[in-house]
Amino acid sequence: MSSRTPPGTSGQAVARHGWPQALATVLAGLVAMGVTAALGLWAAGAADLPDNAFPRVVTATVVTAVGGALELSGDAGGFAETDAGLTVLPLSVTLTGALVVGRGFLRPLRHRAVAGAAELAGWAGRIAVLWLAALLGLSFAARQTFEVSLGEGLLDDLGDLFGVAPRVGFTTDVPLTVLFGLLWLAGVLLSALLVSRRAPLPGRLLRLHTSVRPAAYAMLALLLAYVVVGALVGLVVAGTRGHPADTFAVLLLGLPNLAWLALTVGLGATWDGRVEGPFGLPMPHVLDEVLRKPDVAALNLGSLTERDGRWWWLLVVAAVLLLAAGVLLARRSPAAVPAWLHAVHMAVALALTVLMIGLVGRISAHYGLSVLGIGDLGGGLAGQLFLRPRLWAAVGLALPWGLVTGFLGALLARRAGRRRDGGAAGA
Repeated sequence: MSSRTPPGTSGQAVARHGWPQALATVLAGLVAMGVTAALGLWAAGAADLPDNAFPRVVTATVVTAVGGALELSGDAGGFAETDAGLTVLPLSVTLTGALVVGRGFLRPLRHRAVAGAAELAGWAGRIAVLWLAALLGLSFAARQTFEVSLGEGLLDDLGDLFGVAPRVGFTTDVPLTVLFGLLWLAGVLLSALLVSRRAPLPGRLLRLHTSVRPAAYAMLALLLAYVVVGALVGLVVAGTRGHPADTFAVLLLGLPNLAWLALTVGLGATWDGRVEGPFGLPMPHVLDEVLRKPDVAALNLGSLTERDGRWWWLLVVAAVLLLAAGVLLARRSPAAVPAWLHAVHMAVALALTVLMIGLVGRISAHYGLSVLGIGDLGGGLAGQLFLRPRLWAAVGLALPWGLVTGFLGALLARRAGRRRDGGAAGA
């Protein structure tokens, strides 16, 4: 690497961030996601899948974690039909990859105040080229089919009579996987630049250091705090209520799905959903109970507390953690920023965060099988699950929450700062 100094770097040497460093960043992210997915699927029992399918299922999980598109297909012969679909992001895998790739992107840039736009674009471009190659490899590897048992009863008899051996499988939509995978990477790299206090910015964007970065960092801290709280709750559940393997599968595959759902519900948001057939929401069981109704059900604080009054704690946890995020935002902002502006920054940041949760937290799954037009017949071979937010209502709720907690957080941070300054002067 050349040690040329681009304009605006105040004589500092350009950090080493060539192809070897880019390769290390991409490989570290893929390995971290692969290990997380493999452990979660192993805890869920996927290691027992036939035809040595486990590695390909792990690959498919990594693909979906970065926004890739899987296509489910069925083949049941000339006398039967299958229909299947699945849309879900395993956000534990997604979050792990984002943290590792983001840290790898920032590592060569630390201890710098300013970097040229061309330098940042070149470094990000190297990572993107290798990430594209990895996406193509994962897309072609994530392919598998499974034979589906017809169970017992009339469907089994019809299957034996007509030689029906239904199979369901998955393949990857390569163009969509590449598109969404690159968009995921761009979002991770941009978020890393916005969150990090030490990462350099081009001279024209230095104003983001005081206006955007504190709010972005506060939202990242809020999301991670919910994940930590969720992990602690999950460990308690695993140790006290049995079925630890199922709980660890949820933690390793979908912990943020549940933790960030809890954040939006604590704010007062409503999610619409339905569960029928063999599908179910794994943890906590009360979610499955609320949604397992003949019609679409509303999942919110009201419906949860009807079954267990302790769910009002979601409101308390939201208030406490949002206030802590407001204090953190104020402490990382310049002292001259007024409290009302802290409130505006907090409100906008929280609204965008809730919008992101609503977009990535949706779940949809369905499966159906019929032989000669005869459907499930009680054999557990058909079902549906979906969960989606009332998105704009949730975003609207986030705005007043952000305004209040941002303003109060700024006041608390200033009061703590005055006490600290006064104590230091007195000493």
